[in-house]
Amino acid sequence: MRDKMFVTFEVVNATLLQYQHKRLYLAKINLFMKILKALPLAILAVGLYSCEPNDPVDPNDEEVITTLNVELQGVSSTATLSFQDIDGDGGDDPVITVDKLEANQSYSGSLTLFNESEDPAEEITPEIFDEALDHQFFFASTGASSFAYTDQDDDGNPVGLTFDLTTGDAGSESYTITLRHEPNKSATGVSQGDITNAGGETDIEVVFDVTIE
Repeated sequence: MRDKMFVTFEVVNATLLQYQHKRLYLAKINLFMKILKALPLAILAVGLYSCEPNDPVDPNDEEVITTLNVELQGVSSTATLSFQDIDGDGGDDPVITVDKLEANQSYSGSLTLFNESEDPAEEITPEIFDEALDHQFFFASTGASSFAYTDQDDDGNPVGLTFDLTTGDAGSESYTITLRHEPNKSATGVSQGDITNAGGETDIEVVFDVTIE
């Protein structure tokens, strides 16, 4: 009888152990299934996070321009007008140099622009050229000198990186050169060089006091 009870106890104990092992196995399977179900959501969340756009960057932000050089090629002479203001508004006075011009002469002109607040200095001219649709120079004179565009953007509108200058009689004049960012080139007078209706933002504006003799 005792032997029979002992065998029964061993059978029950073995059955209990098998039951516990089975429950543990099922629990592991259940956990594994939960992980599998949750994994696509985790991957999706990571994917959505990685696909979130960064803060937008406007490739056509206004340029930082510290230096403007005007090169003039005449029939028998050359001249340079130069403006440099490395520390910007509120700092030291800009350095402006102006060569004398000949009266009643035609010059072929070109502009180069730099940001010399960086080291090394960055030339901005290629950027203006590449974004010609969004830029236009305007020229004004207080005297008889006149300016004419000799370049254009892809829409056939003027840019002003190159131009012709014709001087008047001997005397003193002021030339104002203004670069507008995103002007309305289709507005009245703008394609003829009138800044009145251009709108947009001013990247740089320089006044050169010129002596013509």
